[in-house]
Amino acid sequence: MSSSSQQVALGTGSAKRIGAEVVRKLHAEGMNVILHYNGSEHLAQQIAAELNAVRPNSLTLIQYNLLDFEQLPIFAERVIAEYGRLDVLINNASTFYPTPLNEVSHQQCDDLIGVNLKAPLFLSNIFAHELVKNNGNIINIVDIHSGRPLKDYPIYCVAKAGLKMLTKSLARELAPQVRVNGVSPGAIMWP
Repeated sequence: MSSSSQQVALGTGSAKRIGAEVVRKLHAEGMNVILHYNGSEHLAQQIAAELNAVRPNSLTLIQYNLLDFEQLPIFAERVIAEYGRLDVLINNASTFYPTPLNEVSHQQCDDLIGVNLKAPLFLSNIFAHELVKNNGNIINIVDIHSGRPLKDYPIYCVAKAGLKMLTKSLARELAPQVRVNGVSPGAIMWP
């Protein structure tokens, strides 16, 4: 493919685990990839070195805190500027930790709901025009616990349940130009 027609994917929170494997798979399929990370710079740089050695300038790194909603337009501009287009948005970034009911805090709600639900909503919104133009895709990494709650994780489970419904809503809102799917993996072997 020429660089102007080569498809581009953005994977949020993709420096490790599922996100890293998704990035590797899409890259192997010939896509250019933008790997977003927040705090995992060393791991992100390792993946960039690995994949750019296979195909030079085919993977770009962007560090960004997804909870900084005010700067989201600047982040989106950087994403599009990298390769001139976006075809696939993978909302993979996630925070995950226990929040027993008697210990729940506003900060935990802001973090867990912000990263797991609000960020995918606002990213999908800000990239919708570009994805419609390219007949693109949105893939939300939901979780098996969106429908089967995990004890001591009520906020996380609620956020992922919201992401599951957001996936269905976006599929209706953006059809037929953009395909929207959710993936709910079960147990995975870390790392």
